[in-house]
Amino acid sequence: MPLRWFRRTPRGIADDLWAQVLQSQPLVGHLDAADLTRLRALVDGFLAEKHISGAAGFAPDALVQASIALQACLPALNLGLRAYADFVEVIVYPDQFLVPRRRTDDAGVVHEGIEALAGEAMDGGPVVLSWADIGPGSHETGGNVTIHEFVHKIDLLDGEADGIPPLPAGRHARWVRLLEDTYDAFCDALEHVEAQIPRSVDPESAAADRYYEALPLDPYAATDPSEFFAVSGEAFFVTPVRLRSAYPEWYQALSDFFGQDPAGAHDAEASSIR
Repeated sequence: MPLRWFRRTPRGIADDLWAQVLQSQPLVGHLDAADLTRLRALVDGFLAEKHISGAAGFAPDALVQASIALQACLPALNLGLRAYADFVEVIVYPDQFLVPRRRTDDAGVVHEGIEALAGEAMDGGPVVLSWADIGPGSHETGGNVTIHEFVHKIDLLDGEADGIPPLPAGRHARWVRLLEDTYDAFCDALEHVEAQIPRSVDPESAAADRYYEALPLDPYAATDPSEFFAVSGEAFFVTPVRLRSAYPEWYQALSDFFGQDPAGAHDAEASSIR
């Protein structure tokens, strides 16, 4: 089925639509008025530069486009749209999409299969998303697929999906050290949790979820350093206080990189309520 193409005019997002998108996105609560003004300008630029295409019969209307653009631009607020210079298209499916996979295990055996995905960021290519996994109510799951995939795009800016985005020379060594240390610590924590799961419980089943809830990040973060960066990147915006509590140095590294402090804003709000 052909893709459906939509592109906004350079006039920018309308006031009522912007207000509607902000109301539907709890992730921007740490931003002040000046930050929101800059975010809106970035969203306008994103919508003018990128094609947002519907697939499998899905037609992304103005609200869908604006919602995706806001979530995509949030991690790039202080990085600018140059962070997304390697692609022009975002493809949106109504639900999870099927992708053929081929991998070779340690014994050299080739495995082929079909995997259902909620999102995928292609090196030099488009970002593909499932609206069912990024639309209204999706933030209640504690994650954010859109931010996850666009953090991958930021990671890929230097040509490698390794969890190390382009950094000034003076910050590179510290980032690598913190990434390795925090990734290893999380993998150790995951092994500890998995050891607590009874043999009668399938680790892949919903019955095991209550064990994984002890972790500060989704277990998928243990896949490799690139996925750790993407998963912790989404946690930085969705569950910042929990991430900071578990890995304060890594949280600070992310805060320095993104130029934002969602957990600090939460602290300030909590203090004002007391």
